[in-house]
Amino acid sequence: MAGHKDPRESQLDIPKTHKAAIVEKGAGVVVALGEGSDEHVKLGDRVGLKWLADSCLTCDFCRHGNEPNCQRAEMHGFTKHGSFQEYAISYARHVTPIPDGLSLEAAAPLLCAGVTVWKAIKVAGCTPGQTLAIVGAAIQYAKAAGLRVISIDTGDDKVKLTQSLGSDSFVDFAKEKDLVAAVKAVTADGLGPHAAIVAASGAKAYEQALEYLRPTGVLVPVGLPPNASIKMDVFFGVFLTKRILPSYVGNRQDAIESLQLAADGKVKVIYKTKGLSELPQIYDDLHHGKIAGRIVVDNSR
Repeated sequence: MAGHKDPRESQLDIPKTHKAAIVEKGAGVVVALGEGSDEHVKLGDRVGLKWLADSCLTCDFCRHGNEPNCQRAEMHGFTKHGSFQEYAISYARHVTPIPDGLSLEAAAPLLCAGVTVWKAIKVAGCTPGQTLAIVGAAIQYAKAAGLRVISIDTGDDKVKLTQSLGSDSFVDFAKEKDLVAAVKAVTADGLGPHAAIVAASGAKAYEQALEYLRPTGVLVPVGLPPNASIKMDVFFGVFLTKRILPSYVGNRQDAIESLQLAADGKVKVIYKTKGLSELPQIYDDLHHGKIAGRIVVDNSR
């Protein structure tokens, strides 16, 4: 099973210098083992492939849990083949075990989006009861962490969706004349949220977050908008102690935690399963905004 959602992956916003089967995340069953792989997995195990395919596990980055920043890292769908193939080969020490009670179809999308947003929430460093503003996904993971959630999006359908996922407040960025004031107004003390996770495709959303965050607030950029920069007033950034802490994808432990939260019923995946033969239509629907939730591709169909 290969999970897919983001049309930017097919447009290659990030420089692609290697030829590899696109789409990193996928889930399946181990059917063959290479030499030494039995130290990590066994035949019949259900495992998942995330963006990070491998890292050295011995460098300073890896030893401190920053495996994605390893200078020898390999990435599925970028330097190594991803999940758009009937059989995938990967590194046994980095595949993610899929917990009992979680289907392959539900696990596949979480190996990208789930891992990424869970890592971002951990980077934000909020404690239970604090408020997190979200521009993009992550609501269910934030609620699982005991946080109050402000969803920033647009459209009546998004209001219903975010409410169903547990969001405490909704701010429509297309309707509000003063987005900063609107976000602050829905926080308990009017000072703004403690942190903001932003996965928007343009720089404006990141800079607005710096304005509506409370003093000591944390901006966690997660999106990968091309040619975008964040401008921050240094004086007031220091005076108000606001921080920018970008979050890349998660490590092995982040992936295990993100799947376990789903297996425990705290995160539910909205997805549809389609066959690999339907891929051209899937991409067309993605580009025209016709897909809600995630698409899981069954490579056997």
